Amino acid sequence: MIRPISVLLLNVLLACGWTVMAGATASFGASGDAQLVMMEEAGCSWCEKWDEEIGAIYEKTSEGQRAPLRRVDVHDPMPKDLSFLRPAYFTPTFILVHGDKEIGRIQGYPGEDFFWPMLAELIDKLPREGAVRAHKAK
Repeated sequence: MIRPISVLLLNVLLACGWTVMAGATASFGASGDAQLVMMEEAGCSWCEKWDEEIGAIYEKTSEGQRAPLRRVDVHDPMPKDLSFLRPAYFTPTFILVHGDKEIGRIQGYPGEDFFWPMLAELIDKLPREGAVRAHKAK
């Protein structure tokens, strides 16, 4: 029998998205995976603007499916799986990563009208999904 407190705790964890975040974090850094690394810091007004205009919908877009978002605070040590990246001196900085390679970056947030085309240009530089699958099959 499941105790009521256990059920409550499970519901809280699910509501907060902990299981989703744990699954997403586990896949970061796997060879061939693309991710959009957002270098940010507390109090960054342009980071907040991005969150307001893009943040809530990003994961639902084709871009978000192709390159899931990963947030990294510029003041924290760089995660080991991202140690190959050059530091970001401006926030936000969006870095498109594929496996252990930087594809490109967008420094600053130019507003949603410019962000999407700039991101599309970077995503176009990623290997095609079919080509990646064919390469892995060999």
